[in-house]
Amino acid sequence: MTPAVIRRIVNDNPSCVMLKHEDWPGLEKISALRASERDGSMRHISILCGNGGLFLDFEVERGADGAMTGYVFPDMLVEFMSLMRAGDRDAAHALFDLHLPLLRYEQQPGIGLAVRKYILMRRGAIASDAQRGPAQILTAAARAEVDFLLDRIVERDPRWGLSALLAVVS
Repeated sequence: MTPAVIRRIVNDNPSCVMLKHEDWPGLEKISALRASERDGSMRHISILCGNGGLFLDFEVERGADGAMTGYVFPDMLVEFMSLMRAGDRDAAHALFDLHLPLLRYEQQPGIGLAVRKYILMRRGAIASDAQRGPAQILTAAARAEVDFLLDRIVERDPRWGLSALLAVVS
């Protein structure tokens, strides 16, 4: 939908209070919607971004309010948003950049859920990464790649294990 269509929907429907933004490319659309709010041609709505969080860093800078997406480290998403709200752009981007390779890997069509469940199992949040059929299974090569990406994160980020995950979801 174009910004003009979204503006019309928002203005014609008072119950519309949020947009889940999942366009690619979408940064300019967020900017256009926030400009419409500033010039008074559209009332304020919350904008939450999906797309696995792949562009969340700049989506927030363009005016998005946060994420409505899956990622196996929701605690990172929470801290990222806290850093952005505090105005600590460099720290927020450093944290996001650390996780971006794993974010990207997890978003692969077909095996994405298998990746997420494997990591949740590694973090101690679930006992098994098994899925119902006809789900794709991670190969030994894919598991090794995920382990490599996790090891790179763990070297520089303490949010490993169940306690960090539970602190966010509780």
